[in-house]
Amino acid sequence: MAAAGDARPDPDALLRAAAQEGRGRLKIFLGAAPGVGKTFEMLTEGAARARDGVDVVVGVVETHGRVETEALTRAHEIVPRRDVAYEGRVLREMDLDAILARAPRLVLVDELAHSNAPGSRHAKRYHDVEELLAAGIDVYSTVNIQHVESLNDVVASFTRVRVRETVPDRILEAAEIEVVDIPPDELIERLRAGKVYLPQEATRALDHFFSKSNLSALRELALRHAAQAVDARMLDDVRALGLGGTWAGSDRIVVAINELPGADALVRAAKRVADAQKGPWTALFIETPRAAHFTAAQHARVAAAMTLATQLGGMVATLPAASVVEGIQRFVADARATQLVIGKSRRSRWFELRHGSVVDRLIRATPGIAIHVMPVETGSDPDRGTARAATRWGSPVGYAATTALVAAITAIGVALDEGLDLGNLALLYLLPVMVGASLFGLRTGLFAGIASSLAYNFFFLPPVGTLSISNPENAVSVVMLLGIAVATSQLTARVRAQADLATASARTNAALAGFLRRIAGVNDPDVAAQMICDDVRRLLGVHVLLLGPGEGINLSLLAASDAGYRLDTMDNAAARWSFDTGVATGRGSGTLAASEWLFQPLRAGDRALGVLGIADEGGGEPVRADQLPLLSSLIDQSALVLERLRLESEMRDVGAVRTRDRLRAALLSSVSHDLRTPLTAVIGAADALDHGTTPELIATIKSEAARLNRFVANLLDMARVEAGVIRLAVEAIDLSDAVTGAAHDARRALEGHPLRLDVPPDLPLVRADAQLLHHCLLNLLDNAGRYGDPGSEIVIEGRNRFGEVRLSVLDHGPGLPPGREAAVFETFTRLEGSDRAVGGTGLGLAIVKAFAEAMGLTVESGNRAADTGGGAVFTLVFPAALIVRASLPESIA
Repeated sequence: MAAAGDARPDPDALLRAAAQEGRGRLKIFLGAAPGVGKTFEMLTEGAARARDGVDVVVGVVETHGRVETEALTRAHEIVPRRDVAYEGRVLREMDLDAILARAPRLVLVDELAHSNAPGSRHAKRYHDVEELLAAGIDVYSTVNIQHVESLNDVVASFTRVRVRETVPDRILEAAEIEVVDIPPDELIERLRAGKVYLPQEATRALDHFFSKSNLSALRELALRHAAQAVDARMLDDVRALGLGGTWAGSDRIVVAINELPGADALVRAAKRVADAQKGPWTALFIETPRAAHFTAAQHARVAAAMTLATQLGGMVATLPAASVVEGIQRFVADARATQLVIGKSRRSRWFELRHGSVVDRLIRATPGIAIHVMPVETGSDPDRGTARAATRWGSPVGYAATTALVAAITAIGVALDEGLDLGNLALLYLLPVMVGASLFGLRTGLFAGIASSLAYNFFFLPPVGTLSISNPENAVSVVMLLGIAVATSQLTARVRAQADLATASARTNAALAGFLRRIAGVNDPDVAAQMICDDVRRLLGVHVLLLGPGEGINLSLLAASDAGYRLDTMDNAAARWSFDTGVATGRGSGTLAASEWLFQPLRAGDRALGVLGIADEGGGEPVRADQLPLLSSLIDQSALVLERLRLESEMRDVGAVRTRDRLRAALLSSVSHDLRTPLTAVIGAADALDHGTTPELIATIKSEAARLNRFVANLLDMARVEAGVIRLAVEAIDLSDAVTGAAHDARRALEGHPLRLDVPPDLPLVRADAQLLHHCLLNLLDNAGRYGDPGSEIVIEGRNRFGEVRLSVLDHGPGLPPGREAAVFETFTRLEGSDRAVGGTGLGLAIVKAFAEAMGLTVESGNRAADTGGGAVFTLVFPAALIVRASLPESIA
């Protein structure tokens, strides 16, 4: 992110602004309780927009019988609602498709938290609103504060009423909010006057939900939540424009935590400050080079403090920086923080003289921000001396390597002493200084500087072999060499620290990018779950498992990184609690900490997708503090991937539902014609029988009844295909017998067409379902009879070629439209190009394709050559795997 003082806009804020381009704008009228006038205000502002020339319609408005509200609706165009039948009742819901087709500039949608009737495209009304926004339509809507997801528990704690319809916080965060507010006494008077509920309902409401204390608390919640939402949007706009300054529209608190035992006290102090100021707060850990030398206990304290901050409702952040002061300064500037809580441990005056005070430097470096300094006891930290020694004095390996390098430079200098002057020899000793500082730290570099000065004096400055200096100019050279060595050590050590931070950040980014690259193209939920577990284990070195919704109390296992995982009763309870509440549970958290696993919820919006469980291979803390940002990013990206796969599955289900709806509508439209025609003929023939029996009438009845029977059979076959309940009875079949049987049963459909059977008796037997194959041939012959030219010949041809048996039905007719040969197998598709009226529903060829594929066959369509008279040809292809035997060598013709 860009710092606050930079003139550059924040790229993240610009991306969020760009994502809103082309989308509609959402404005929410937020109220503390029913009856404050949200709907009235929405309709009033909608009318004002309409007077300004904006195209405004009412999508849905609940007037609840209020006369003033009903009067306002008459000024607007109202999109009629759609009726939904549910359990013997008719529910009236907003017609989303009608609004999208109408495409107004602004639509008024009341009661954003409303649950749609079962069977609707979306379960919640706010999903409908999101689709309208995506279509570029502005939306005005209303919601009460008790319906905000994050405040649901808070409201229930004092009202004793838990609402079941909630709106995710992300909806409000992306919206413009207008608070509709009236004092509690005035709202109570409206209740008593019957302007909110009926009199008997109003009396009961006044005794429970609408008490003055409840209304005051709800009013405070609404005002505070709106202020926070406005502040967040203001900060986003400020970052997008690259403006500097704190922009303290409301207080924003940051607490800097460390590895010392008093970190949890700092977090609690920050919580009290945030509660007093009614502002958001963040727990910040600055990851300096010292963090690489933390002990396991110190890492655990940082992780515990950040977990505590999350449980108390704060946000957490980890920022790599060369120093604590630099990191805090950068973060508070970017977050536009107004108050900082920091701990100050007891230090000796000698320590402060040598190292200075972090608090004093922060006060000078961060003007315009209030700093709360809390005393922190450090004497009880047994790991403090160990960590300080590791970072302060360096490693023995570094000192040994530096000493060896100084000795090597000295040997080179002795060898070149005759050809180099003393100034050039002094420059050689800068090499071990730079190497020691860059590889092993500042103190090792300083040691290299002192060792180099002593070696230069002892071996090269007269008198050689002593540490005394006879020439004052040489004394200046030694002092200058030592000064340059110290400065070079400091600069090199600082560059090394920055390089280490950049490397760690790049490593984290590369790990996350690699994870996203591998999982982005996965379309199988099982594969994605296993990939998540494997990658988290590889990146963090822990045992990992992924749990999802299951039957009963326990969750079901989706994937695990190791086959030897174990979950006992406590582990299952912790996982279930994390899934239900959306908070971390288990080891290292504040809930069910007796579990060996740490469970982190995977959530997308208001939906719980699963729980990621991690456990340390050695039985220690599951995750270190420096691993928390990477783990958080992995969890967020995993949730996005699982949500994408869930939405893709739902879209496939929606597509299947739409296909079934299309099938149902097409069936209804075709039945009205295709059943009426044969029934009319049968009824007419039956009436004529009253006046005398003739062979023609009896033949007509038989013919039309057979036609009706075929149509009903096609409907039943298509229903079997759509339901996926085709059962195969595979057996060896002689195609000559199969063709003869089908030709006999199709003689009425082929009336007026000569039929020629060109099926050699030596064709091999094939494996197929006799009944399904019979249906395929009947439908192909019926199609040829319908579209063949009157009196033209129809041919059934069988050939054994190149290891395949091909059974074709050929006709002389208009043929198939060029380029649409494969389209004729689609449901309810009729052939075009004939000037004759041809009946049928377009089911026959679709059934042929479905039955053929069920048996392992393929079906092809095409046109006959012009020199043969033209027409269509349909072929059933039996692959080699279905051929039982070949009695004669295959034809190559």
